[in-house]
Amino acid sequence: VGGNMTHGSCLPGLCLSWRISTQKQALTRPSIWAEPDSRIPEGKPAAIWCQGLPGAEEYQLRSEGGLSAWGRPERSRARGGVRFPIAAMTSRTAGRYRCFCRSGELWSEPSEPLDLVVTGMYDTPTLWVLPGSLVTSGENVTFYCRLETVTNTFFLLREGGPSHAQGSHGAVPAEFPVGPVTSAHTGTYRCFGAYSGHVWSFPSEPVKLLVTGEEAPNPSLEPTDPAPDPVLHPISGPSAPAPAAWDHTAQNLLRIGLAVLVLVALTCLLAEDWLCRWRTREGAGRAQANMDCDVWAVLQSGGHLRGVEGGVEVTVC
Repeated sequence: VGGNMTHGSCLPGLCLSWRISTQKQALTRPSIWAEPDSRIPEGKPAAIWCQGLPGAEEYQLRSEGGLSAWGRPERSRARGGVRFPIAAMTSRTAGRYRCFCRSGELWSEPSEPLDLVVTGMYDTPTLWVLPGSLVTSGENVTFYCRLETVTNTFFLLREGGPSHAQGSHGAVPAEFPVGPVTSAHTGTYRCFGAYSGHVWSFPSEPVKLLVTGEEAPNPSLEPTDPAPDPVLHPISGPSAPAPAAWDHTAQNLLRIGLAVLVLVALTCLLAEDWLCRWRTREGAGRAQANMDCDVWAVLQSGGHLRGVEGGVEVTVC
C-alpha cells in the first residue's frame, strides 16, 4: 500500500497492525516504566508511564490480559509522554504491558514489555541463609525460602540492587545459591512466593547478609599487570625501604654481638695493662728485696756502706 491511510479507510482490527508495520521506517519504540515501582502492594496506587519521541501525538497502553487505555500528552509536561494512573493495585491490573505512540498517521513499534506485579497476596514466606548472615569474601551461601501455601515458584530480591528478581521453580523450600560472594553481595534480602507470574505473596522478613574480609586481587591471575609485588620485589634505589622479609631481630642480635666484641676487646686491653703493671711492680719489689738482703749481709760481715752519686757502692773492709 502506498501513501498514508486515514482512520476511515482502515478495516476493523487491521488498522493498528498496518500502522505498526509502517512505523518501522519512521518511529522508534517508546519507553515504558512504572511508578513508584514495578512491584506494588495490593490496594496501593501506581502509574505506568509511556514516553516516545518529541512530537508524538497519542499513546496507547495495552496489557496481555486485554486491558487498554488511550492518552494524549499534556503540553504542560516538560518530560512529555503520558501517565496512565492505576487507582488501586489488584490481581486484575497486574500483568504484562506494552505501549505505542503515534505521530501523524504512523504508529511506533511496541515498547519493551513491562511486568507489573501485585504483592501482599494470601501468605508470608520464611527466608533464611546458610551457613549464616556473616560470611567471608569468597565463600558460597544459599538462601532458602519457604511458603506454607501451595506454590513452587519463588523470587529473591535485594534492596537497592537490580530490579530483576531471581526466580526458583520446583524445589520446596526454594534454594538460591549465591557465590563466591564479595562485598557487592552485602545487603538486605527478601523473598516472595508467586501464585502466578504477576501475583506474589507478602514479602518475607528481611535477612541481612554481611560480607567481610574483601581480598585483594591475586597478581598471578593478572598476567597483563607488569607491576611487581611490593612485598616480594621492593623498589630499588637509595630511598627504597628495606625488604619486608628482613628480620629485624637479626639486626638487633648483630648489633648486640658487635657491642659484646668491643666490650671483650676493651676488657682484654685493660687486663693486659693491669698485668703489665703488676709484673713491673713485682719485679721492682724483688729487686728491692735482693738489695736489702745484700746490704744486710754486708753489715753482718763488718763492712760499711758508702754512698756514691747515681747508685750504692758496697765496700768490704
